[in-house]
Amino acid sequence: MTSEEKLIHVEVVYALPEAQRVIKLAITPDTQVQEIIEQSGVLEMYPEIDLKKNKVGVYSRNVKLNATVHDGDRLEIYRPLLADPKEIRRKRAEQAKQEALDAKAAQKA
Repeated sequence: MTSEEKLIHVEVVYALPEAQRVIKLAITPDTQVQEIIEQSGVLEMYPEIDLKKNKVGVYSRNVKLNATVHDGDRLEIYRPLLADPKEIRRKRAEQAKQEALDAKAAQKA
């Protein structure tokens, strides 16, 4: 049996805030990431996915579209962030600081 005849099993995952789509595929070991995504049909299900803009990865590690995957890999398509995590942390820290000042002022009153 040649490597072209042997199939490996992978999952293509695209997560939205309200749902996650997991598509299981059997592919040849030399199939590239972009081909796997195209074969999965996820691009037709979610036309907002643009492989030129959306990053992809295997188990949270970014991979290029011409990379290949291994048996059992989980290929993930990432959505753009809605908010900058650094900005969220900064606002949360400011809020905590203000709450601490308010609590201190309330104790003195």
